Amino acid sequence: MDTIQWLLDSDPALRWQAMRDLTDAPPAEIAAQRGRIAHEGLGAAILKTQDADGAWRKKGARAWRTTLFTLQLLRATGVDPSDPAVHAALALPSTNLRWNDNGEGWNLRPAQTGGNPFFEGEEEPCINGGVLAFGSYFGHPSANLARRLLGEQLEDGGWNCEAPPSSRSSYHTTLCVLEGLLEYEKATGGAPEIAAAREKGEEYLLRRGLFRRLSTGEIASQDFLQFAFPVEYHYDLLRALEYFHAARRRDSRMSHAISLIESRRRDDGSWALDRTSDVPAIAPPDETEGTPSRWTTLRALRVLRWYAAA
Repeated sequence: MDTIQWLLDSDPALRWQAMRDLTDAPPAEIAAQRGRIAHEGLGAAILKTQDADGAWRKKGARAWRTTLFTLQLLRATGVDPSDPAVHAALALPSTNLRWNDNGEGWNLRPAQTGGNPFFEGEEEPCINGGVLAFGSYFGHPSANLARRLLGEQLEDGGWNCEAPPSSRSSYHTTLCVLEGLLEYEKATGGAPEIAAAREKGEEYLLRRGLFRRLSTGEIASQDFLQFAFPVEYHYDLLRALEYFHAARRRDSRMSHAISLIESRRRDDGSWALDRTSDVPAIAPPDETEGTPSRWTTLRALRVLRWYAAA
């Protein structure tokens, strides 16, 4: 199989990234493909399923979950935030939605009910990292939310949704926050305290080789070796390496993780999808667990090419 051509024969959201990262296609052609995302395929399907108040809802799941993870997926498509359809879609939750705790957990409510504005997030840093990431990407960076996350960084350099009482960081939460802070830096130009916090968080992961326990060197969780898409809030090696690729930080301590990514390549040149969403997704990619995955393959090839270019 011609793996690159297989990636190009796909949805515009995936095709434009393959052209940008894996080919020598002219910038104008890449931009033209990106411009199709909001109007065709996965990106268009996401925008079409948005409710009038700006949320994404599906029976069987809380609105905050489907909205949060749908916007994370929309960011992953790389859709142009300045596209009028995208700009209009992201204006709706900013105006209409608030985070409210009704005693049974967080959910999204109409703005008239009070509560935190949508792009200001709620309480858990794993959720707030995601909100800061897509909020910043789509033109709604929150300085208040960024400051809150800085204040919640733990002594070991990471973050944990269970702190306090926990004083130890979580792989999952740490990566979610790092992604959010990185997007915030890109959107605002950054600040020394943001850069310092990210470096401490990156060191938390790198000291552990991205997937091992610091105390014993054992694999912290076998789930970290299972590559998921969409990513939601779960940590895995491929997602971590995509973060470091976006942050433009290579480090020899990630070499074993890179080798593990390479070892998962199938004989036909593709990578399989190991895990799908446990949240009823809005317009999910048409991929099945255990089968060749264009999204996983694109992401794996991207980090391998980046690391090899050092």
